[in-house]
Amino acid sequence: MKTKCLIVDDEPLAINIIAKFLQQFQYAEVVGTCENAMEAFSYVSENPVDLLFLDINMPTINGLDFLKSLKSPPLVVITSAYRDYAVDGFELNVLDYLVKPISFQRFLKAMDKVTGAMREKNKPEIAVMNTPEKPKSFIFLKVDKKMVKVYLDEILYIESLKDYVRIRTVYEDLVTHQNLNSMAKILPTDNFIRIHKSYTIAIDKVKSIEGNCVEIATKLIPIGRNFRKETKQQILNLNS
Repeated sequence: MKTKCLIVDDEPLAINIIAKFLQQFQYAEVVGTCENAMEAFSYVSENPVDLLFLDINMPTINGLDFLKSLKSPPLVVITSAYRDYAVDGFELNVLDYLVKPISFQRFLKAMDKVTGAMREKNKPEIAVMNTPEKPKSFIFLKVDKKMVKVYLDEILYIESLKDYVRIRTVYEDLVTHQNLNSMAKILPTDNFIRIHKSYTIAIDKVKSIEGNCVEIATKLIPIGRNFRKETKQQILNLNS
């Protein structure tokens, strides 16, 4: 099954370049192109899309606002002439951020991430029959005035939001009034490690280490300078 790609950009030349690049990948199919966010919104509302190549600076509605409006966005690769929005893009969990003019070599790296993300998304569930299950460890967190059970093995990472933290799990995001220091007191230290002033991660969810970042799910998370040595040691020791 081919990956259905939609290109959204107000520059016809940029659309043509991305479409031409995508022709080099047999598993990718350009199902549509849009020159503004309104067209794109109509398209994704009525058609299946696996991967969105999205420009930011477009008339009426910019790409980031469009992305925020989608309830269930597909995988997204930002294509922009400006580097200023990279942080905003990754906070919206985009897969990659390509700065124009885009070289094919850089585009190829983005498509490698797409391949991994699609493989993870389409991974079949394997049923295990008659296997006794070990009780799963969990904690309770106060979320929106109620106590929510959170299983530890479903936590991917935890992100600081000043006086709150966002717990990204396999299934959902939860925001609670705590900080990373208080979370460290209730999480087991054998699998959870702080790697940045703003991030604590589950070590067993790390897919790769790329430079001074770790990859979890489809997100690259920075490793703070003061955390690099211990982080890499603990991740490699857990997998040795």
